[in-house]
Amino acid sequence: MAPTLSFAPELLLAAQGVRLAIFDVDGCLTDGRIYIGEHGEVFKAFSTLDGHGIKLLAQGGITPVVITGRDSPAVRRRCTDLGVSDAVFGVHDKLAAAQALLQRQGLSWAEVAVIGDDWPDLPLMARCGFACAPSGAHAEVLAAAHHVTQRPGGYGAAREFCDLLLMAAGRYAPLLAGQLTTLDGGDVAPAR
Repeated sequence: MAPTLSFAPELLLAAQGVRLAIFDVDGCLTDGRIYIGEHGEVFKAFSTLDGHGIKLLAQGGITPVVITGRDSPAVRRRCTDLGVSDAVFGVHDKLAAAQALLQRQGLSWAEVAVIGDDWPDLPLMARCGFACAPSGAHAEVLAAAHHVTQRPGGYGAAREFCDLLLMAAGRYAPLLAGQLTTLDGGDVAPAR
């Protein structure tokens, strides 16, 4: 099965060489709304499309990382569920957190992609090799992005980011083909 998804060649070229992808949470992995219960508990809604995209990204050899300005049990749980082991929660200076991570991993900014939606993400987006923003991001962030997703944050924007990075790395089609094989090793019949 050939992929039906496509991106402009110049966009794929700009996204080549990415080895690490940094995700903001509020406004990127969620729709940006924060629900607070009467006892102070925080609720967030996450897209399963985005979650599967993050898992595919890791399978494709690109390390997913979360750097977020807020900390909550919901975000920690989601990162654990997705297997995101590199995550920084409740950080005010995202740039310092990212630089420490890059130093530990031995990577340069040119090998990093970032998806962000608001001003705290701009220092990362200004330095990374490939910057992305959800369609509902702040105007300054939209202007800094190489790509603005068609879908808004929390509704598939992160998945579009993942798909683009996987396609630029030449790993999208092999991962898609791998999904068309059953657990017993047989091929799945094509849909009609």
